[in-house]
Amino acid sequence: MTEKIIYYIKEGSRYKPVHEYDQGLMDSFSKGTHLVQVYPGGSSRRYNIDPAYAPMIAAGRVAEDKISEVIMKATDLRRNYKMAKKMTPGQLKAWNKLIKEFGEDARALEWPSAREACEEAVKAMSIEADKLLEHPAVRKAYDHFMLMCQLTKESNKNEN
Repeated sequence: MTEKIIYYIKEGSRYKPVHEYDQGLMDSFSKGTHLVQVYPGGSSRRYNIDPAYAPMIAAGRVAEDKISEVIMKATDLRRNYKMAKKMTPGQLKAWNKLIKEFGEDARALEWPSAREACEEAVKAMSIEADKLLEHPAVRKAYDHFMLMCQLTKESNKNEN
């Protein structure tokens, strides 16, 4: 059993308790399905998750850098394809002058939709989840996790 830690602030020459910390309480879990990940420098906890989303959530946490990269790439400014096909010679001349003045980055004038960016991020997460599940120990742990979730669901049905 862990001890509670009490934090104080100094008011004048006296100390006043302002906060109580209980490691046992912080490490406890309520009923439900939870995902805990420990990584260098910290940990994260997701409470009451849908077991079907566990690999996606885990992959998302592991692949945040890759997902950010995919989202940035997916939301790059781009030139509207329909506009490019219908340019008159005068518009094309103006377009090329704009590119000359602003540089090659000026070729892009359209942002993809949030939906397109989301689709790319979900694809990246799916790829990362598949990579994680290729490892036999991770696959076994995931299968065990899914079995426990099924048993928990069945237990919840019997209680209602």
